Amino acid sequence: MTTTPEARKTADFWFDPICPWAWMTSRWMLEVEKLRPVDVRWHVMSLSVLNENREDLPERYRALLGAGWGPVRVVIAAAQAHGDEVIGRLYTELGTRFHNQGLPNERATVEAALVAAGLPAELADAADSKDYDEALRASHSEGITLVGEDVGTPVIAVDGPDGDRVAFFGPVVTPTPRGEAAARLWDGTLLVASTPGFYEIKRTRTAGPSFE
Repeated sequence: MTTTPEARKTADFWFDPICPWAWMTSRWMLEVEKLRPVDVRWHVMSLSVLNENREDLPERYRALLGAGWGPVRVVIAAAQAHGDEVIGRLYTELGTRFHNQGLPNERATVEAALVAAGLPAELADAADSKDYDEALRASHSEGITLVGEDVGTPVIAVDGPDGDRVAFFGPVVTPTPRGEAAARLWDGTLLVASTPGFYEIKRTRTAGPSFE
C-alpha cells in the first residue's frame, strides 16, 4: 500500500529583528523546513508598535524599543522595493549580526546586513523615515490580531492537521532545536495549537538565549 506524500504547507512567521527569542524560533523553523513539508513565509511585526502606549516599561527597555523602529522600517522598505522574497534573506543577515555577533543596532550594522543580503545599502535611510510606518503597522496588525496583544514576537500561523488555520505565539526555546528534535517540536506544537480551546503552556525561563 502506498501513501500519498503530505502536501506542503505555508507557515507565516511574524518577527521583529531585534528580538533574540524570535531569532531562536526563526532558526528552528529553518530546520523544520528541511524535515517537514513546510515553507516559511516571512512578515514583520514590531515590539515598538506593540508597546508604544505602555507607560510601565523600564527605561532600558524603552530605549531598546525606541531604536527598534529602524530595522523593521528597513525590512519593509526592502520588501517594497525588491519584493517580499527578500524579507527572509535580510532577516537572516540582520539577526546574525544583532544576536550571534552581538553588533549594535546602528546604521553600519544595518548597511552591512543589507549588502550581505544583496540589497542596496541606501535602504538604511528608511530607519529614520516614518513613510514606512503605515505598511509596518498593517503587517504587525495582521500577525498580532491572530493571537491577541498580550503576547509578543514571533507569531506563527499555519494550517493544522485538520486543515483549519491555527496561529500561536512562540515557541520560546533555547538553544535552537536541530534535526529530528526540531521536527518533533514542530509536530507537538502544531498538535497543541490545533486543539480547540487550548491557550497556554508555560514555565519560568531559567536561561537566556543561547546562539549555538
